[in-house]
Amino acid sequence: MPRLLIILLALATLTLPAHPHQIPHPKPAATPILIDTDIGDDIDDAFALAYALHTPQFHILGITTTFGDTVTRAHIVSHLLADAGHPNIPIAAGIPTPPNGTLTQTAYAKSDTHPNAPQTAATLILDTARTHPHEVTLIAIGPLFNIGAAIDRDPTAFRLLKRVVVMGGSITHGYDDDPKTSWPSSEWNIRNDPASLRKLLATGVPIYLMPLDSTQIPLPADLQTRILAQPDPLSQALAELTREAHRPVILYDVLTTAFATNPTFCPTTPMHLEVDDKGFTRPTPGKPNVNVCLTSNTPAFLQSLSHHLTSQPN
Repeated sequence: MPRLLIILLALATLTLPAHPHQIPHPKPAATPILIDTDIGDDIDDAFALAYALHTPQFHILGITTTFGDTVTRAHIVSHLLADAGHPNIPIAAGIPTPPNGTLTQTAYAKSDTHPNAPQTAATLILDTARTHPHEVTLIAIGPLFNIGAAIDRDPTAFRLLKRVVVMGGSITHGYDDDPKTSWPSSEWNIRNDPASLRKLLATGVPIYLMPLDSTQIPLPADLQTRILAQPDPLSQALAELTREAHRPVILYDVLTTAFATNPTFCPTTPMHLEVDDKGFTRPTPGKPNVNVCLTSNTPAFLQSLSHHLTSQPN
């Protein structure tokens, strides 16, 4: 056999895979996200951040804090990111607002050793939208003060967001602990800043709303035990925050965050909503301005939560 032919055959053996299934396939690109949170009251914000940090399909570009003492909330985020091994994710505090409640997780915030986050939440949202035009999903799991401020400052840049996923509102079903659950409620996030939701609905940016109708999912006790028993620092931080909160874990914000990576967890319906000054979100005739999830796929969502936050997925 000629020497040149022998060399060519050897090179082919080195470069070709032995079996078709060994051909590498590129991984899908991660979804760039921003998270706007009022972490520090209900505990579900912390679980939502943990879910996002454990989701390889997410690329977290920044976290902003909203409502009340936004600086203390930013310290909670900073401490949580350090425990999770992600200390370089940008954090920005929103403009403080008059508090309407008591932060339950201040001890964890006070043990954070990082300097105060800058009060530039609207700036971080707008700069990220400009840097990644039509790519970024903004996940809003608190009152919408930062979103309203960003729209007021530069509506053109805000429209560079790909979509906004919001935990908020109530369409046909109110709070489960209200005897009138079959009635709509003035939901907390929207009640505290209805004007910002009206601004958001007018931007033309695609909006996906996760209202009380679909998000009031209690964290099952056995799953909570498994999550908080994990030995990694992030799970232990969740355990500490849960002890401080002294509240049951209702997965409002976690489902909203999970939707951003898998819309089948909460299929949506186009609607036209109007928002009154008391925070009621009412369907009315008209061109749809929002996509609303009324019923969640709870079993699939809980299975995903277990997969992401425990070593023993269901």
